[in-house]
Amino acid sequence: MMYAHWYNGTHNCKTVFDAYFRKLPFGNGFAVFAGLERIVNYLNELKFDEAAIQYLAGQEERYDPRFLEELRNFRFTGNLYSMEEGTLAFPNEPLIRVEARVFEAQLIETAMLNFMNYQTLLATKAARIKQVAGDDQLLEFGTRRAQEADAALWGARAAYIAGFDGTSNVLAGMRFGIPTKGTHAHAWVQSHESEEEAFERFAAALPGQVILLVDTYDTLKSGVPNAIKVGLKLKEQGKKLLGIRLDSGDLAYLSIRARQMLDEAGLNEVKITASNDLDENTIFNLKAQGAKIDVWGVGTQLITAGDQPSLGGIYKLVAREVDGEYVPAIKISGNPEKITTPGIKEVYRIVNRTTGKAEGDYIALQGEEDAVQGQSLKLFNPTHTFIRKTVANYDAYPILKPIYIEGKQVYSLPGLEQIRQHHKEQLKLFWPEYLRKLNPELYPVSLSQKLWNMKMELIDKHLGQRP
Repeated sequence: MMYAHWYNGTHNCKTVFDAYFRKLPFGNGFAVFAGLERIVNYLNELKFDEAAIQYLAGQEERYDPRFLEELRNFRFTGNLYSMEEGTLAFPNEPLIRVEARVFEAQLIETAMLNFMNYQTLLATKAARIKQVAGDDQLLEFGTRRAQEADAALWGARAAYIAGFDGTSNVLAGMRFGIPTKGTHAHAWVQSHESEEEAFERFAAALPGQVILLVDTYDTLKSGVPNAIKVGLKLKEQGKKLLGIRLDSGDLAYLSIRARQMLDEAGLNEVKITASNDLDENTIFNLKAQGAKIDVWGVGTQLITAGDQPSLGGIYKLVAREVDGEYVPAIKISGNPEKITTPGIKEVYRIVNRTTGKAEGDYIALQGEEDAVQGQSLKLFNPTHTFIRKTVANYDAYPILKPIYIEGKQVYSLPGLEQIRQHHKEQLKLFWPEYLRKLNPELYPVSLSQKLWNMKMELIDKHLGQRP
């Protein structure tokens, strides 16, 4: 497409694209936006080096050498607006808006969607798990099951944004400042003459970080009793056993019995960690059964988003330059949910001044002032327009922040702890019915009347052109 635009002399035409998703993942009531930091890193480094130019020169498209020369000078020179990471996001509202030459806007589509889709999906999954875990400690244990190293790293970061407390991935800890936590493997126990010897040697090597995996042979007859022996010896030395880990079997029953055994031995402070293909549903059910688990190590089902491995985010043209002015663009489909919303838009979170809770998100054309001025707003469901309400006495907070203006980064990337805090503050804006895991209430995302009318007019215009 870049070459075709260049060939036809349209490569410098300005365009506007929205990145968004149509459907919430996991049946959840919200998504958690993530991926911006990697998008910024990508755009800052984006260029065609000589190796790339030589590769393209040898492709079957037989690119004109003048086109390849154009690529040598390629840089992102447009504007980019985005939600901040940790922000709660909803279907059919722009998470990112790109304003750039079509030459640039088309190139960055795939990479941006890759970063946004994966990290937003993982952050949303992590938020669901956090909802059911409450104040229990959550550890990301997914590196070995992730789809490659980058997925492991950025997945750990996305999970931390949404409330996880640590990761077993030491590189993620070094790179992002995430606390690192972990235990030994079954192989450690198997490589010794006895389980007790394995535990004692591990405690001798790491006396301040002793968490013992107790299910290599028999959890209740061998593992927990041997862990108690080591725990009591550490206590005599003025040290302590931090915890034990259960990785198989009936986690509810085993944790209850292990807690009894630890308490009876005077090791009340020892924490019980559980792993073994956990997710929000398993944790919810284990809690309902009275499991005595303090720390949850969540791996495969989180890092692969096992029950929905793709967000399905999309990137659509919504405006293009004609004779020096932007005109709205629309895509019409036989599937009504795939019809795009045209025009350059702003997204506002409408927060009730009395309750401090969000009433809905309001999408308006750029330049509309009704939300900014606090005028009475009619919020309606764009699919089922009979679902509507009127709001007043609110504050309208613009969600899309300027990240790049004319190719220059104007947004300072916040630290990870700041992003985590922003996410916590976001959650406080929403009533519990929008946040619950099962059958959440539908959060209102509305178009302004002017935007809605324009969309209908464009649909009529293009459908009227049919033969």
